[in-house]
Amino acid sequence: MNQPLAYVHPGAKIAKNVVIEPFTTIHNNVVIGEGTWIGSNVTIMEGARIGKNCNIFPGAVISAIPQDLKYKDEETTVEIGNNVTIRECVTINRGTADRMKTVIGNNCLIMAYCHVAHDCIIGDNCIFSNNSTLAGHVTVGEFVVLAGMVAVHQFCSIGKHAFVTGGSLVRKDVPPYVKAAREPLSYVGINSVGLRRRGYTTEKIREIQNIYRFLYQKNYNNSQAARIIEAEMEATTERDEILQFIINSHRGIMKGYFN
Repeated sequence: MNQPLAYVHPGAKIAKNVVIEPFTTIHNNVVIGEGTWIGSNVTIMEGARIGKNCNIFPGAVISAIPQDLKYKDEETTVEIGNNVTIRECVTINRGTADRMKTVIGNNCLIMAYCHVAHDCIIGDNCIFSNNSTLAGHVTVGEFVVLAGMVAVHQFCSIGKHAFVTGGSLVRKDVPPYVKAAREPLSYVGINSVGLRRRGYTTEKIREIQNIYRFLYQKNYNNSQAARIIEAEMEATTERDEILQFIINSHRGIMKGYFN
């Protein structure tokens, strides 16, 4: 249902039961899936691919060109999954030649005034609280929670099920399953509350804690800790995910509080 005071370009592909409120502008080369609601004063620009049953609140700007001087008008996209809520004044920029797309997974909540820059890849079920900002080329795993006013440096990675406390500056990679806090950003334990909410057993949480003891509490460097974890810990999905994250980190992982 399109309000007469909204502008929808004839080249946009809008499912029949999408609701578009007044004063919204939808450009050419946009796709919006069934059941999505677009509030007033939203701007959806070329290259947006928005899934089903999303809610986009007033003032949001989706798929504007990157704030990157290297961008040369490549035909890139923003891809937003199903059941995503994007609150007031959120900005999500489309990709550059690096990844050609910016991606928001399914079931995410992006709260007011957040910014997701070009070439970010965000997993399913993430929550970004108000005013959190991701620079370009950031990768975020599934079930990550960023509290308010978190700022993430370009090219950083945040592992699945991580929790980053409010006002944090993320300059290094944040491994999976952990809580990150303080300045400079440091390991302060396992995200045990989040893991329990998602069905992780006490035994599994204890296993993850034991892995991180080698990394953060035994005075080993990262390479030594990785070798010991691989040699001494039973091979599990979680162990292997943590090891691969450490090995593949380009910016280096954040330190422990006492490192």
